[in-house]
Order: sequence, then C-alpha cells, then structure tokens
Amino acid sequence: MLLEGKTVLVTGASAGIGRAVAIGCALHGADVALNFARDVAGAESAVAEIEALGRKAVAIQGDVADPDTARDFIDKAVAALGRVDVFVNNAGICPFHAFLDMPVETFERTMRVNLHGAYYMVQAAANQMVKQGDGGSIIAMSSISALVGGEYQTHYTPTKAGLHSLMQSVAIALGKHGIRCNSLFPGTILTDINKDDLADEGKRSYMEKRIPLGRLGKPDDLVGPTVFLASDLAQYVTGASLLVDGGMYVNLQ
Repeated sequence: MLLEGKTVLVTGASAGIGRAVAIGCALHGADVALNFARDVAGAESAVAEIEALGRKAVAIQGDVADPDTARDFIDKAVAALGRVDVFVNNAGICPFHAFLDMPVETFERTMRVNLHGAYYMVQAAANQMVKQGDGGSIIAMSSISALVGGEYQTHYTPTKAGLHSLMQSVAIALGKHGIRCNSLFPGTILTDINKDDLADEGKRSYMEKRIPLGRLGKPDDLVGPTVFLASDLAQYVTGASLLVDGGMYVNLQ
C-alpha cells in the first residue's frame, strides 16, 4: 500500500500501459482519475476494476491535443477526488510511417498528442500541486525511443526525447515546490500501438531475441516502476529516468 492516501491522475488510461498503471496504483491504495480520448467502454471497465478494489475512481474524457483538455481534466479530477498527488503523463500515439512521404497531419498530430499535450497536462497538474502546497510527483512515460532511432518512427522518437527533456527542465522549475519529475523509458511493450507491427512473427521473434530477459514487455511491467516513483520511497529522486526494457537498450549484439 505504497500510495495509500494519495490521488493519482493518469492520461491515456482506458487501455495498455495507462490502464495497467491506473489499476496498479489503486492496488497500492490510491484513488485514481483516468483521462481517455474515445474508448468509453475501456475507461468505464477500468473504473469498475478500481472501485472493486475499494478505491475511488473517475473517468474524464478529453483529447490531450486540445490545450483546454488539460485544465478540464485537472479541475474535474479535483472536484471528484479532492486533490492531485501524482500525475502520470501516459497518453501517446505512434502511427508508423516512412520518413520521405510523411503526411503533414500525421507528423503534427503526433506532436500535438505526445509532446504538446504532455506540456499542457504537466503544467496544469503542476499548478494544482503548487496551489495545494505540499509537493507531488510527476511521471512521464517516455520511451526507449528517446534514446534510439526507428525507421518508421521519425515523427515519434523526437516527441519521446522531448518528453524526457521536459521532465528534466520541470524538475528544476518545480523542485522548490517539492514536486519531483521523472521519466520512465519502456522498451517494446505489447499494446494496441504496436500490435499490428508485431503481428509479423519474424519481427516479433527478432525483437524477443534482442531482449536479454527473453520476452516482450507487458503493460503490468510498468506498474512497479511507476508506483516507486510516485511513492515516498523515491522522495529524493527527481530529474531521473529509468529504463524498463528487459535489457534491450544495453544489448549491443
């Protein structure tokens, strides 16, 4: 129960990593507000799972690419749950596409969701934490893609590098308010984002062989690292990053 008494907000929480993290934080005692864009059924079922654990939960719909969504999410979460102790910026997209003919809208939509949306969400959450006056924890789901390239991810990898850079800067800006800001770098995690790409058995086998732990990641693999950074166990950790990739990044061969 590392998060007992805390309220956690998670963006992109109707499926995948966001959903796993939201439910995992509830397992550790937190009340949870979930942002989601379109998947009403997924968000409602996540709320039901959290409430079945004896915790409070609320799902709030909104497109993070719209700057107004950030303030709306924070305001409604506070109205329902009272405060913001932990903010997890998870919402993101990765529509795989080649570089030379990248559509302008694909590039700009990815930027608006992954980076611009994160900026406004983190800013709104931080303002609420400053108003409360007793600190907090902000966690960004960056990616191993912040550190390495991808042929069909030229629009995606810059957003993840930018997200980590944002956490480094806001760690400095918010340290005086007792707000810690850190990044997680998931490796290849099986989610809706990459299910089509990894449907190719040859590619999936290749990726698995690159991972020292011998398997692709699951959304639940991000729960422990998130709970750690959200909890008081990490009270002196800010501006940091943690790879959660099964060892893929360090495997040169």
